[in-house]
Amino acid sequence: MTFSRGITSGFLLLGVIVVLLPLGIVIWTSLAPPEGIGQTGLTLANYSEAWHRGNFLLAFVNSTLVAIAVTGLQVFTSALGGYALARLKFPGRQGILILVIATLVIPFQLLVIPIFLVLKWGHLINTYGALILPTAVNGFGIFLLRQYFLTIPVELEEAAALDGANRWQILWRVMLPCARPALITLFLFTFIGEWNDLFKPLVFTTRPELRTVQLALAEFQEQFTSSWSLLMAAVVIATLPVVVLFLLGQRQFIRGITTTGMKS
Repeated sequence: MTFSRGITSGFLLLGVIVVLLPLGIVIWTSLAPPEGIGQTGLTLANYSEAWHRGNFLLAFVNSTLVAIAVTGLQVFTSALGGYALARLKFPGRQGILILVIATLVIPFQLLVIPIFLVLKWGHLINTYGALILPTAVNGFGIFLLRQYFLTIPVELEEAAALDGANRWQILWRVMLPCARPALITLFLFTFIGEWNDLFKPLVFTTRPELRTVQLALAEFQEQFTSSWSLLMAAVVIATLPVVVLFLLGQRQFIRGITTTGMKS
């Protein structure tokens, strides 16, 4: 048993090294002195220079606004859709569930032309609406919350109904507090996905004042392809917020994933 545990621990340690080694190289390179300066040791000057040269302040504001708006809309729509599919009895419920699951296999890039035409028709190109509305509803979020709602005992709703609560009150005061791990999981998935999204800003916007972090990072890479220390500093700057957010919510994230069953 001890030998097998040692083998398992060795493989796990090797996996950790493989995963963290690229991150370590990025951080080490970002702290290296710029080429040709003649400095030795490590320095934080690359971060300050990358922050100002890449104009990341505006990009951070835009990405934060878009990510929070999309996340809020997805949590709201997923809570409504997931609760309806989990608890309400109506004709065609299973068919709607199948359609929701089917949307998970359709890549967003396949829908970009019709979405672009709809946004153009609504005069939303080059606006925040073009960055928010296309992903305001997500089939994954609806399915995730539906599955978690199925794990919540029906007796809690029945008790609330006996106390005079209606469907809305049951959802907001009973179901959502019980589904906190799933909500945090959806929040993390959505926020991180929106923060790392390059496709929507690249296709639906051209105004410099709407640049997001990933678009600013792509432009920064084009300007400083030969300065690895500055480029890696910009990568760390763009990545740090989502890493911190994940570390803060990882416990609820793991609980939300492990406790979301496959009940039907």
